Amino acid sequence: MYTYLIHILSRAHKPAVFAGLVVILMVACTTVSSPTVTPPAVTAPASPATETSLKDNEPLPAIETPPVSEPPVGMLLLPGDSSRSMIFEGLERSYIIHIPTGFNNSQAVPLVLVFHGLTLDGNEMIRITGFNAQSDSSGFVVVYPDGTGDKKSWNGGHCCGEAALRNVDDVGFVRALIEELSSLVNIDSKRVYATGFSNGAFMVYRLACELSDQIAAIAPVSATQAVEDLPACQPGRPVPIIHFHGTDDDANPYNGGVAAAGFQFTSVADAIKFWVEKDGCPATPQQTRQGSILHDIYAPCESGATMELYTIEGGKHAWPGGEAVSARMGEPTMQISATPILWEFFLSHPMP
Repeated sequence: MYTYLIHILSRAHKPAVFAGLVVILMVACTTVSSPTVTPPAVTAPASPATETSLKDNEPLPAIETPPVSEPPVGMLLLPGDSSRSMIFEGLERSYIIHIPTGFNNSQAVPLVLVFHGLTLDGNEMIRITGFNAQSDSSGFVVVYPDGTGDKKSWNGGHCCGEAALRNVDDVGFVRALIEELSSLVNIDSKRVYATGFSNGAFMVYRLACELSDQIAAIAPVSATQAVEDLPACQPGRPVPIIHFHGTDDDANPYNGGVAAAGFQFTSVADAIKFWVEKDGCPATPQQTRQGSILHDIYAPCESGATMELYTIEGGKHAWPGGEAVSARMGEPTMQISATPILWEFFLSHPMP
C-alpha cells in the first residue's frame, strides 16, 4: 500500500509538496511498524500441586504439613542435678533428679527413689547419703522427691506430720512420679527401687505394701512401720528388703515404743519377723559380725526375695557411712556405708 502512495505522490507537479508528504508517510510507517514492547510478566514457579492437570473448578489439593516430632526421651536432661516439679491432685510436688555422668539414653537404666526424713528435703538427702557419687560410678538415675507441708512430711501411714494428718496420697504421687520420670528418661521398669531415712523409711515400707507392682525392692534406714499400719499391709508379692538401724536411735527406737504423735513404733525384731513371714523366708537368719555391725540374712525366700538386717550396735539416728543429720541426732557409724551396700542389694533384686 505504501509503494502505491509513493508512486502517486511522485507524479505531483510540486517537488516541495512531494517531499513533505514523503516525510509524513515515513513517520507513519515507523509508528505502525514498531509495536510497543511489554516486559515479560514474572510468574512464581508452579508448585507440584499446580503442575498436575486439574479439571475445571476442581480445588487445589491441600499441602500437608509434616507433624511436629516430639523430642527423644531424655534429650532435655543433661548429666548432673535438675530441680523439677509436677502437679498432683492440685498440689505442686517438687523433686531433684540426678543424671549420671556418661549417661546413654539408648539403654534402659535403673531408678532409685530416695525419700528424706521429717523436716528434711531432697538437697539434705544428697548431702547425707552421697547417692550422687554412687549414681555416677554405677550408672543409675537417682531422684529425691520432696514431702509436703511446712515440715516436708510423708504419709507413711500413721507417720508422719501434716501428710499423715491430711491423708496426702503419697503412694499415688510416687506412681505418678515414676510415670513422669519414664517419659523423661529411659527407665528400666524392672529396676525401680526405693530407699528412705526416718519418715522416708516409713514411706518406703508403705510403698512395699501398696506399690509392689512397681517397686522392685526397698531399703529403709532408721525407721520401721507403725504397729497400727501392719494389718493393712498386703503386698502383691514377696518384696526384697534390706534394713539398717542403730540400737541407740532415740528418734525411732530399735526396740519400739510410743511416738509423740500417739502411734506405736514397731520394734526392729517384730518388723523383720513380719516381713520374713510375708516374703516366705526362713525363720532363722545367717548371721555375721564385723566389729559393732551385726548382719542378718534371711534367705532363700519366695520368688527370689531376700530379707537382710544391718544392726549397728550403739548406732544413732543416722545414715551409716554418710553425713550426720545434725549434731543432736548423732554421728553415723563409719564401719559400714549403707549407700553402696544397698545398691548392691538392689542390683541383685530386679522385679521378678
